[in-house]
Amino acid sequence: MTRPSTPSATWRPGLPGGDNLPSGPAGRPATPSGDGHGPQAGAPTITIGSYPDYPSAQRVVDYLADNRFPVEHTAIVGTNLTLVETVLGRLTTGRAALLGAGTGAWFGLFIGLLFGIFTVGNWLAVILVGLVIGAIWGAVFGAVAHAMSGGQRDFTSASSLRAGQYAVTVDANLADQARQMLGRMHLTPTGATAR
Repeated sequence: MTRPSTPSATWRPGLPGGDNLPSGPAGRPATPSGDGHGPQAGAPTITIGSYPDYPSAQRVVDYLADNRFPVEHTAIVGTNLTLVETVLGRLTTGRAALLGAGTGAWFGLFIGLLFGIFTVGNWLAVILVGLVIGAIWGAVFGAVAHAMSGGQRDFTSASSLRAGQYAVTVDANLADQARQMLGRMHLTPTGATAR
């Protein structure tokens, strides 16, 4: 281990002149620039409409695009986000093994295809062997993983994020133009647009 040749090259926090960090592999660290509030945001935006579902907000942006509005300056912002976990069914050790077998079979098929490309002989047999071995190992791992959970999660589910409302925002300098176009757009009671 080498020592610095001069005492001023050492890092001595708390001592005069020792508050500077030593240089690292990328050089001497610099103080971050800016106001300390993170990266600069884009242009200011204005909400031109709020809608109860995503298809309505999508129709508004689609209408603007059809009328040659520069839609690259718009955004659909979902607010009041809610995580919804939909329970799909009960999970037993047998079902966990079956799900694991399905996942393992896909992985085994992929590996079998890779080896099958470089096989001179019967490449179909290589693919089938990979599929079967993958299914067996997947079933074993699925059953063991479920058994190790100790019955704390005996169900399968799917999670999704849902927004309570969707706002269409536009850059502030284009908001008046977007509002004029939306004034010509008519929403029927079902939410469909009439053009």
